Amino acid sequence: MIPFCPVPNRAKILIPNLMNSRFWSQVVRDLTPYVPGEQPKIAHLIKLNTNEHPSPPSPRVLAAIRAELGDDGAPLRLYPDPDASLLKAAIARRYSVTPQQVFVGNGSDEVLAHAFMALLKHEQPILFPDITYSFYPVYCGLYGIAHRAVPLAADFAINPDDYCHTPHGQPGGIILANPNAPTGRLLPLAAIERIAAANPDAVVVIDEAYIDFAGEGSHSAIPLTARHDNLLVVHTLSKSRALAGLRVGYAIGHADLITALDRVKNSFNSYPLDRLAIVAATAAIEDQAYFQAACQQVIASRQRLTARLTALGFEVLPSAANFIFARHPKRDAGQLAAALRQRNIIVRHFKQARIEQYLRITIGSEADCQTLAGALQDILGN
Repeated sequence: MIPFCPVPNRAKILIPNLMNSRFWSQVVRDLTPYVPGEQPKIAHLIKLNTNEHPSPPSPRVLAAIRAELGDDGAPLRLYPDPDASLLKAAIARRYSVTPQQVFVGNGSDEVLAHAFMALLKHEQPILFPDITYSFYPVYCGLYGIAHRAVPLAADFAINPDDYCHTPHGQPGGIILANPNAPTGRLLPLAAIERIAAANPDAVVVIDEAYIDFAGEGSHSAIPLTARHDNLLVVHTLSKSRALAGLRVGYAIGHADLITALDRVKNSFNSYPLDRLAIVAATAAIEDQAYFQAACQQVIASRQRLTARLTALGFEVLPSAANFIFARHPKRDAGQLAAALRQRNIIVRHFKQARIEQYLRITIGSEADCQTLAGALQDILGN
């Protein structure tokens, strides 16, 4: 049976010394905030913990920003287009949908936050895996949304049947990261379509932050939105477009879903994207040749790093993302992460049941990957 998780008061356990402020609302008292990847200021750091792209963005991005600024930066005195029409049109062309099927926001995290409020807040609990993007339960806590954590299989795969035939009837909604994070495992499109078809009265959100690193063939669920009006697909420009510092995300789905997102957005912040973000993101979307070459570079590096770590005795899960998830059967993951840190190499270690012996390692530059492999060989040798 899937365990019921009604959004607990975990913050009192995590930060008891901060729970006495008389100014805090009950919502704040009950929250367990998301903890982002560490951003240390260390010289000569090899940073492999936050899944940033090893290459810079398309040169067209910088050209678009310079053109928008002009000689004196005067355009910055004006508000941006609240609908980001230029960017929506570019995304619509890229995926052969209409602009009315596109929503844009300040990073995919904001897009997801609006989706939780606009589309997933219902009477029934929503479903997502027990091991997945850890922001999902945070949104549930923020908006008062009950959820059920669905256990992944022993090999960390998502079982579609767990979302098609639930013991409590149709859920209030479903959200799946694909490829999943932090495992990197890919759910086939046929499985996503099964889940959407089995839950016609619930919105199914597919968070495709890493889908562009899945390799050959079409893996995005965006084409399925033409057949399933309950399917919303969310993308980010932070990963495959190398624009983590710009904060742009978008969603594609039926126009009714997009209207709901717009209603929440316009009740929260009607100008989520600034003028520079709009033109830069548009340029990144339109430069397909640069985008595809950069993705292939990461995929090739991922394959080489996987082979290197396997040769060192690591067990590496099959990854369709710009990171790998690996464990060494004879060495503690926390100790390995600490030893790497002493060598100015940072990876992500999750102190969470079932995955506490795994490290999530971002695919950095080829030089970074070689340095990491050499450091691990030295650590294991000692």
